[in-house]
Amino acid sequence: MMSYQREYSVKKTLRKDGIHKKLSGVCGGIAAYYQLPRVAVRIAAIGALIIFPVATGVAYIVAAVLLPTKGN
Repeated sequence: MMSYQREYSVKKTLRKDGIHKKLSGVCGGIAAYYQLPRVAVRIAAIGALIIFPVATGVAYIVAAVLLPTKGN
């Protein structure tokens, strides 16, 4: 019977970006986590805020409070 051991050298965690933040760093952190352009994530967040203002606003505030900050 074969067994495989998995080792990952990169541990990805979702964190706020303290360096590239505009408001609180949530969009920058999401962009870094999913390897997307920060501008695209910010534009999508603004679009979501226009279409679903209450849900997006609450989600952003909760993420800003709960996510740890990554910054150097």
